[in-house]
Amino acid sequence: MFLVLVVTPELRGFLARARGGAVRLIKVSIQDEQLVLGAYRELEESWDQDYDRLLLPLLDDQEPCYVLYRLDTQNAQGYEWIFISWSPDQSPVRQKMLYAASRATVKKEFGGGHVKDELFGTAEEDVCLLGYQHHVSSCSAPAPLTRAEQELQRIKITEGRVKQVKAEISVESKHQTLQGLAFPLQDTARRALHQLAQKRINYIQLRLDIEKETIELVHANPTETRELPHRVPTDTPRYHFFLYKHSHEGDYLESVDMAKDYHLEVAKKLEIENGDELTEDFLYDEVHPKQHAHKQAFAKPKGPAGKRGQKRIIRGTGEKKPES
Repeated sequence: MFLVLVVTPELRGFLARARGGAVRLIKVSIQDEQLVLGAYRELEESWDQDYDRLLLPLLDDQEPCYVLYRLDTQNAQGYEWIFISWSPDQSPVRQKMLYAASRATVKKEFGGGHVKDELFGTAEEDVCLLGYQHHVSSCSAPAPLTRAEQELQRIKITEGRVKQVKAEISVESKHQTLQGLAFPLQDTARRALHQLAQKRINYIQLRLDIEKETIELVHANPTETRELPHRVPTDTPRYHFFLYKHSHEGDYLESVDMAKDYHLEVAKKLEIENGDELTEDFLYDEVHPKQHAHKQAFAKPKGPAGKRGQKRIIRGTGEKKPES
């Protein structure tokens, strides 16, 4: 069962007049299960100078109430007001429930378009001037992130850093050489690249350390083409440099799959999700793509289908027919 509190005619008339800005403060109380005018205060100085001096003495630590406090700013409706819900901890539970149930009635009666801010408090520090200013600052600040939002933000930051590095580790379209790295290389990674450039090793695996913002060497173990699929982790991104040794059109070649700074001529840059793709045929086709511009050799079209008679020999003019 819900109890609907009635607004007395006196309070309704006073609220209508007060909206014009003639008073600074209106206190609304409950008496005999009716919403009544508890008190009001007129303007004296500026809104912030009047605030604590006029508001705090009207607050009873045993009785809830509503307070409408007029600011000095205006909107299209007129003067702007703060709607304060005062519900001290020591007040009876039934009183708290009555006030909670009548909050919407008071706001609607006064006119929600006049209310700029709403403030709730159980102690003076919640609704005093400093409490109100803190409330305004909190409302203007970004809302605190939930754990899910914090995790999403962390992922986006990480992805942004990875994209930046991947963009910097892009291949030049003209010379196919690796550009400078955005994250610094660890010494071991730098030495490995020099060794690869001198063809003293044939494989390097690098990883991004997002926390340290560096590029680290995972390992540089000797690797055959058939071993490449096993070098690609399935749970984390890696950068692989592979010296692909093979023959093409009778020539022996050594091509680097995956830096101008390290004098490594890049034959092909690949982006894969599964190491199983790295077969001998796949690498060969990537490094030496088939030239589709070549036309297929001309083939004489077949004659019409169906039965044919015996082939006849057609002689040129002047040849004699054989005698029968």
